Amino acid sequence: MISTTTAIWRRQPIATQFTGGIAIAFLAIAAVFVAPTVLRADPPLPGAVFTTDSTCSGVDLNIYGDKHDVYLDGGPSHPGAASLPDGNYYVQVTDPSGACVLGTSVGASDPTPFKVSGNGTSIPCIQLCAVLINGLGACAANGVDLNCGYNDTTNPGGEYKVWVSSVSTFDNNSTKTDNFKVKSNGGNPPETATLCVNKFYDANANGIDDDGQPINGWKYEVFADDNLIIDAETYHCSVVDPGTYHVIEGTPVELTWVHTTDSTVNVTLAADETKTVDFGNLCLGAGGGLTLGFWSNKNGQALETSADFTNLTALYLRTATGANQDFTQTLAQNKTALNSFLLNANATNMANMLSAQLAAMYLNVAHNKVSGTALVHTGGCGNTGFDGSYISINDLMAAANTELFLHPITKSGSLYRAYQECLKNALDDANNNKNFVQPSPCNFSFPTN
Repeated sequence: MISTTTAIWRRQPIATQFTGGIAIAFLAIAAVFVAPTVLRADPPLPGAVFTTDSTCSGVDLNIYGDKHDVYLDGGPSHPGAASLPDGNYYVQVTDPSGACVLGTSVGASDPTPFKVSGNGTSIPCIQLCAVLINGLGACAANGVDLNCGYNDTTNPGGEYKVWVSSVSTFDNNSTKTDNFKVKSNGGNPPETATLCVNKFYDANANGIDDDGQPINGWKYEVFADDNLIIDAETYHCSVVDPGTYHVIEGTPVELTWVHTTDSTVNVTLAADETKTVDFGNLCLGAGGGLTLGFWSNKNGQALETSADFTNLTALYLRTATGANQDFTQTLAQNKTALNSFLLNANATNMANMLSAQLAAMYLNVAHNKVSGTALVHTGGCGNTGFDGSYISINDLMAAANTELFLHPITKSGSLYRAYQECLKNALDDANNNKNFVQPSPCNFSFPTN
């Protein structure tokens, strides 16, 4: 999702309740992620670094007319996050790949020129040309630059990478980086555009930023012409060249997160244009569901009432043979019958297994364990959300009951078996407390390498 706005600089810093009334309604019915490998290493360095100009205004400018115009500053990686820890840091500048060291502070009169103090609140910006000493000229575009402490990049787009590290070896987890470009443009200021990336929590699963819940600290990358130019965290705005960019949001370690917008967005920027790429996500988790096992054991049976069995009988619950499953005996006998029905249900006739999951969910809602308006992910048989795979618990139960009325026997080969299985799986996940859309963001983290 892309929106076009006036540039706003921010530092990198960047259904009704399903109750006993269901009986009446039902009587009238005649309706990723492959977990990334996480290496156990030292925790990554918090905070961020970014290039700016001599005003040290805190703006991540990224594009400069001359190498002498490039200064280095730092701060939190996103609003509310920690800054770099207090200390003195090594600095180097390389080509975008990191293979060619164009300049370094290692071996300079002050090997750690980037100073952080005051619990990250005081970070005097530094001019890169002044604090570095040149690397070897063999891998640079024009040999050793005697007028600046780092040599010219061989990158055809004039791109560089600056590194700030607590160790002189610039190990990944001890280092922060930022990319920038130097474009002489005949002595004129280079043409620029602004690319912002926003992340929002999508509590209603519609793929639109209308819930008022921004997510800061979500990693993303930007590529252009096969060169990585931005590796940052939301919310973040960057000054870039006019052109086309490929913005890719990161995938967290936690598998409970679901994309509700495209995870890769291509965006084209004209000179002086500002666009924002919006990424939406939601997370799945608990919603109060209790299992078939609970409603068949003594704890669940202690809650079951005569009204429950009247309403369960009003549903189109099916036995293994497709017959009606009714509960019309004494309360004690009905509890025993429900125990047998729940524990002996199987998927040979999918309608039988769907019935057991529907019965358990009815009890969850009737006893206020689950909200009938709660939204769940179905995996393909929903009726709402950005991809149609979400559904409220009330609608899910109504859809299951309608299907049981229409197709009481769905054995192997039945045209309706796959749909019933999808409904059954959605109810099963909800009864096991797995697939509820959470009202606010869950925790998230990203691989450290």
